[in-house]
Amino acid sequence: MKNRILITVLMSVAICGCQKQQAESSAEPDSNIRAQFEQSDNQLSGYLDKLDSSTICMEERISILCNQYPEEYKNNYMPALLQLAPEEYTEKDLLRDLDNALNFYKLKANIQCS
Repeated sequence: MKNRILITVLMSVAICGCQKQQAESSAEPDSNIRAQFEQSDNQLSGYLDKLDSSTICMEERISILCNQYPEEYKNNYMPALLQLAPEEYTEKDLLRDLDNALNFYKLKANIQCS
C-alpha cells in the first residue's frame, strides 16, 4: 500500500515537472509570434494611415491596396493571429475581413486591381 502511494506521488511530481518545463519552452515561440504579430499590425496600420491620407499619389494607393497590404496580411498578420488566438479566429473569417477592408478602400478611391 505504501509503495503504491509512493509511486503515485513520484509519478505525479514527474508529470508536473515535465508539464512545467514544456510550458516554459513554449513561451519563447509564443513571444516570437507575438512580436511578428505586433510588427505586422504596425505595418498594416501604416498602410491604412497612408490610404486615409489625401496626400499620397494614386500609384502608391494602388500598390498598397493591390499588393502590399494583402501580402502583409496573408503572409504575416493572419498566420500570427491564428497561432495566438486559434479559438477566436478562423482563416475564413480573417480573409473575409481582409476583403471587406480592401473593398472599402477600393470603392473609396475607385480602384480595381488586375
